[in-house]
Amino acid sequence: MSVNLEDRVFVSKLLRSVRIGDCCVREALLQYPKDTTDESLIAVYQALIHYEADEDLRRRDALYKEEQDDYIEFLSYILEKGDDLPQNIIDNYKKYYESAPILHKRGLRGFFKGFFKVLNIGRKKDK
Repeated sequence: MSVNLEDRVFVSKLLRSVRIGDCCVREALLQYPKDTTDESLIAVYQALIHYEADEDLRRRDALYKEEQDDYIEFLSYILEKGDDLPQNIIDNYKKYYESAPILHKRGLRGFFKGFFKVLNIGRKKDK
C-alpha cells in the first residue's frame, strides 16, 4: 500500500465539500485520485458511495443525517492529518471493493484495468 499525503489532504477537502453541500458525491468521485492503492482512500471512496446511497434516509431522519455528517467529518479529519483510517473502518468497507472499484486513469492502461475488472480477469481470490 502506498500512501500519498497530498491525495489524503485533497480527499479530506473533497469530503468537507460534499458534507457542506458545495460539491455533490458524483463530482467528488470523479475528482477522486485515480488508481490509488492507499487502503484508507479506498475505504473513504466506499464511504462516499454509501453516503450518496443514503441521501433519502438523511432527508427523512435528522439524527441519521447528523451521524452521517459527523462520520464524514471524522474521516476528513483523519485524512487531513495524513493518518491511516482505523483498521476496523477499512475492514468494514473491503467487502464492497469489487462491486464499486476506484476509477482508473485515462489512457490505454486505465481502460484495460477497468475492462478486465468488469470481465473478472486477472484477480486473485482468497478461498
